[in-house]
Amino acid sequence: MKYKLKGVKKLEGIVNISGSKNASLPILAATILNGKKATIYNLPDIKDVKTTLKILELLGCKVDKKKNKVIIDSSNMDKYTVPHDLMRELRSSVILAGSIIGRFKRAIFSYPGGCEIGARPIDLHIENFKKIGINIEENAGYIVCNCDKIKTAEVHLEFPSVGATENLILASILSDAELTITNAAMEPEIVDLQEFLNRMGAKVYGAGTNCIKVVGVKRLKEVSYTIMPDRIETGTFLAMCAATSGNLELKNTNYNHIIPVLDKLEEAGCKIEKDKNNIYIEAKKRLRAIDIKTLPYPGFPTDMQSIFLGMLCNAKGTSVITENIFENRFKCVPELNRMGAKIKIEGNTAIVKGVRRLTGTEVRATDLRGGIALVIAGLTANGYTKIENIGFIERGYEKLETKLTKIGASIYKER
Repeated sequence: MKYKLKGVKKLEGIVNISGSKNASLPILAATILNGKKATIYNLPDIKDVKTTLKILELLGCKVDKKKNKVIIDSSNMDKYTVPHDLMRELRSSVILAGSIIGRFKRAIFSYPGGCEIGARPIDLHIENFKKIGINIEENAGYIVCNCDKIKTAEVHLEFPSVGATENLILASILSDAELTITNAAMEPEIVDLQEFLNRMGAKVYGAGTNCIKVVGVKRLKEVSYTIMPDRIETGTFLAMCAATSGNLELKNTNYNHIIPVLDKLEEAGCKIEKDKNNIYIEAKKRLRAIDIKTLPYPGFPTDMQSIFLGMLCNAKGTSVITENIFENRFKCVPELNRMGAKIKIEGNTAIVKGVRRLTGTEVRATDLRGGIALVIAGLTANGYTKIENIGFIERGYEKLETKLTKIGASIYKER
């Protein structure tokens, strides 16, 4: 499947933001822990969520999909090996390891797949698992984890990895131990995971700070929970609006989660207004060039870097974007340059000399956020743009073409 887009049209109207992809996946993994039912609302209808639910079913969970909720019953879960083919589909599948270990004190999984945006070393997960008493062996491409019990420990993360932080929390919930994580990741999605776990009866403290404490408990209870809004989807639609000189209202979101993104949009010349659950953006003029450096939360998100790269192709002046998290976040640059962008890569920095207008052509998505950068470019380009390999994009965006059509874009799928 591919997207076919026709530029140039202003995006105007209202967008309802979906549930967070990056909060959904660890929370779905956490449903393993209670051995009971968990009812989840506001799950995004995206490929990564579908893959995670499929893994849960193959592990022995019962998954019941209703109109506005998903009920996961893990009471009869009896497997602790994550299928290799599904691990390869999904980078975030490694997050299941912590929950499976937490429940069964053993887990078997292979190296995860997903977008090739750079090294996300699973070594960080493995080395920190060892610090809490988990034995690790590699056997024929599989990682075998075993432990008698989780031990009390203070673990300092070399890098504030979101996945490693989440995995340590999940592995320690059902234990006699107390875990302290220092230099922990501080993303809002970890706060959402803590809220979900504590709603089940866990004792997790400090999410949103760089020091998190877990006090192990004997058992957990049934739970109902609503996933937080997706801050990256929010930032994506804001960037699309800015690139097309549009005017949008974004509903069901949380502006506090994307303050650095809003600041950069205002710096580029956009008018932003916000209240508790809504953001309003107006972009009347051609954007101004800006400089960006990605950093762990609360800095500018690496997931927004490619998106802003696509947005700034038409900005007035020269933008400088420095990527400090993943080394392969610039894989979309050759495709953008095929459309007439003027982007030069120097090490971990992209220098973007803005042009008046891009030209539509056939391009190919190579990762999730880079794929969305191509969509943004297509929305601003003269003529038609065809984007191949849109499976990457569908990993993280719910009904993208439907949402875009409702706000004035000309986009549809074709084989």
